[in-house]
Amino acid sequence: MTGQVITLRPRRPVTRGRAPLEPRILIVSPVRNEGAHIERVVRAVAAQELQPALWIVVDDRSEDETLAVLRRLEPEVPFLRVIEADDRPAAPVRDRLAAGAAPRNFNRGLATVDWRRYTHVMKLDGDVELRPSYMRELMRRFAADPRLGLAGGVLQETTPGGATRLIRIAPNHVHGALKCYSLACFERIGGLQERLGWDTIDETYARMRGFRTRTFPELVSVHHRPIGSADGTLRGHARHGECAYIGHQTAVWVMLRSLRVGRRRPAAISGLAFLYGYARAAARGVERVPDPEYRRFARRELRRRLLTPGAR
Repeated sequence: MTGQVITLRPRRPVTRGRAPLEPRILIVSPVRNEGAHIERVVRAVAAQELQPALWIVVDDRSEDETLAVLRRLEPEVPFLRVIEADDRPAAPVRDRLAAGAAPRNFNRGLATVDWRRYTHVMKLDGDVELRPSYMRELMRRFAADPRLGLAGGVLQETTPGGATRLIRIAPNHVHGALKCYSLACFERIGGLQERLGWDTIDETYARMRGFRTRTFPELVSVHHRPIGSADGTLRGHARHGECAYIGHQTAVWVMLRSLRVGRRRPAAISGLAFLYGYARAAARGVERVPDPEYRRFARRELRRRLLTPGAR
């Protein structure tokens, strides 16, 4: 599918048995410097067999052609609305993801509409290309499980050698690049927190509130930029270590995670970068999720996973 140009086409009604399936999906996409991918992403959403009711793309002052491409495509896609982030940081930011740019711009887009009018709220990154059946299949899974509150598919990336691989992910974790929430779940968790680690905090709160969180391995999307590489691969690993600290992950769990991270390129150094991020956050006294109930719940989950073979 990579590189394929899809012709834009009108929305088709989707049915499930005799009863029509009529979810109203709101997608919000915070994007920055996605000029190399954004047209494929837009055309893939436009070609969905079940299209969103509204798609808001928030451009965070891109320095490439991202905004120009979006403005060119906006008239062709009836449900697409492009807005520009208007705030500027007081000083240059080396790592925008660590500064919470993604959830902040997601919330900026969300604030422009009455999001409670929709049945599902989704975050989609500007480098993720969906297959045409993705939204239809995902909504079928929500319809089949009333307790499903947060769901998504897996990501396929191209390695430096040109091969493709699927990103391994725990079954109850959902990639931050393509999270979809039921409206009930999104309301109960209070939306997205504008802090590093938001994409673990949200799903932990969802399970705390009685919802299921699930990644469906059969729903595959193309990720055009390696995870955590937007501001440098090692910096991304260190950022994930800081996320582990913020989310109250224990030292034993972090050590085990570092062994897995250390298998990625650059080998060994990646694991050290992860540990460095965790230790640096502890040394700096970075604020952790300030909720005792969250801390207890998160650590209970980690203990269960430590006792479950293959869960790490």
